[in-house]
Amino acid sequence: MSDNYRALTRTYRPHTFDEIVSQKHVSDTLRNAIKKNRLAHAYMFSGPRGVGKTTMARVLARAVNDIDAEVDGESLNQTLNVVEIDAASNNGVDDIRDLREKVRIPPQNGRYKIYIIDEVHMLSKAAFNALLKTLEEPPDHVIFIFATTEPHKVLPTILSRVQRFDFKRLSIEEIVDHLDKVASEEGIRIDRESLHVIAKKADGALRDALGLLDQAIAFCGSDIRHEELLRALNVVSTDRMFQFMEAVEQHDAGGGLELVNELLQEGYDIQEYLIGLTEHLRNLYVARNSAKMHLVEASEEMKKRYRGAADAFSEDDLMRMLHIVSEAQYKIREAHQPKIQFEITLLKLIHMERTQNLNALLGELEALKKKLSEQPDAPAGSDDSDGSEADRDATGNDGQDNDGSEEPSDETPETGEEKTADAPKPERPAGANGRQASAEVAVADSEPAETSEEEEENVMGKPSLGSGRNRSGGKGIASGTPAGQASGGPQRNGSSVPKRAPKDISMEDVHACWPDYLEDIGEHLPKTLHLQMQRVEPVELKNRDLVLRCSDDFARQMVDENSRPLGKILQQYLGAFLSLKCRVQRTEKEQEESESPYERFKKLQERDPAIKTLVELFGAELDYNLNP
Repeated sequence: MSDNYRALTRTYRPHTFDEIVSQKHVSDTLRNAIKKNRLAHAYMFSGPRGVGKTTMARVLARAVNDIDAEVDGESLNQTLNVVEIDAASNNGVDDIRDLREKVRIPPQNGRYKIYIIDEVHMLSKAAFNALLKTLEEPPDHVIFIFATTEPHKVLPTILSRVQRFDFKRLSIEEIVDHLDKVASEEGIRIDRESLHVIAKKADGALRDALGLLDQAIAFCGSDIRHEELLRALNVVSTDRMFQFMEAVEQHDAGGGLELVNELLQEGYDIQEYLIGLTEHLRNLYVARNSAKMHLVEASEEMKKRYRGAADAFSEDDLMRMLHIVSEAQYKIREAHQPKIQFEITLLKLIHMERTQNLNALLGELEALKKKLSEQPDAPAGSDDSDGSEADRDATGNDGQDNDGSEEPSDETPETGEEKTADAPKPERPAGANGRQASAEVAVADSEPAETSEEEEENVMGKPSLGSGRNRSGGKGIASGTPAGQASGGPQRNGSSVPKRAPKDISMEDVHACWPDYLEDIGEHLPKTLHLQMQRVEPVELKNRDLVLRCSDDFARQMVDENSRPLGKILQQYLGAFLSLKCRVQRTEKEQEESESPYERFKKLQERDPAIKTLVELFGAELDYNLNP
């Protein structure tokens, strides 16, 4: 490198308004102000780094004083009419006082004396206040130009005294076009895709883009190839991104882990990869809608590739992936093992179930639900899976023939077999063997299945309260029958209990069997539940629900949690399964007994005005002795 080499950022600094890339709204305004002689005494240029704020100030100083084009922009500071001040190192009150003394001196040549204060937000509050009066009423020959990247840190009193121009971030295409022009002038061969890589990494700053291009030339020479550029800038290639997304599409965890290991071995930064992956997923999401491809900042060839790869994922899948990667960017910063967290994040993407499969599963569930709801033989509103309703024959009648008459015999006309007491079978005409068999199957299906302790636990989803107890010597509750009952059917007081529909049961039937029912509970269910059941009272019967009244929430919870075993025992007395529902409803006596002495004393004051007056006058309080 020769001694007089200058970086591209300095060599290609604009000298006129036309050479400034973008920022046309600022250039046109200042050019018109010069033509119409309407220059303000103070300007503020604000915006992100590398977008031309200081360059615009120098171009304005050159234009208003008609400085010769041979004078370099960096040499303007050496003239007596243009003074550049770095506010980061000259931010004290004394520096501003010195400035106030110098502004009185008129320019040696030209019309204006221009003060360019860079990074003006670095001035202290006292320095700002010292500058206020001079800034508001400067001499006619002085123009102040402030440049800052953080205008919100400038005092509002300063902002109100200047004309403010906000510089915008440069687009990818604007940077690419300018870099292409610079490369042509420098004799550098570089493809369009590589220029896009530099422009993306510059993040909207033209100065950064020129610096990266200078770095690429130093590494690759005059012929810059895409692969070498990626290594020079340590940028993860788009091909790697597509390769990883192929592993995600195929649920290939091994290939994904191998790719992660290669990236880390090559020295790529985890955060940089996650940032690139986030942009890649975003581009795939945009590519799902081909009408919005102008939002993808890439070459035309790369846009076509995005369109093809986006078809493998739905929009919901891409949104979920974006959420996972975005969260990982924050978690990995605080993680003690970033590599493992990085691998976990990528494995989440690989193993994530696709929305298409989830929708298919939901569709199958909806179809099954619809199919079950259309079953003609399914009892409406049934909540008992063991067929606790009254048995129905194959014709759908409750224990009756088509003519409505009850069964006169316990024996079928064809086989002569004796029926069980709890499952009367309807009589069928001779020769209808097939229909008779169907009727027998239907009746058998409606029989209440015997529920063992293990099956009862599976249905309820939790261990039975009676688990751990020896039921073999009881009343036969393990087999679903009370004591002294034969296995042929439920009995009460030595006689069989016919199966009935819940609508045929009345509260008188419930009250009649309630004492025996409570005694049976005490012998076959835990004592705690038995004690709580002794405190409840049946109050109402609604279809298949027997409503019980209790006095506290504990009893209600006990009954609700054991509604099924309690209903199974009650079924042996009523001939139908009822679901027990318990509600808290205290009587006045129970309510009064549950109150604390302080609550009773408070009510006593409300009832007796004299006691209330004593309490208010003398501050009387209840002396509650726990050990009288």
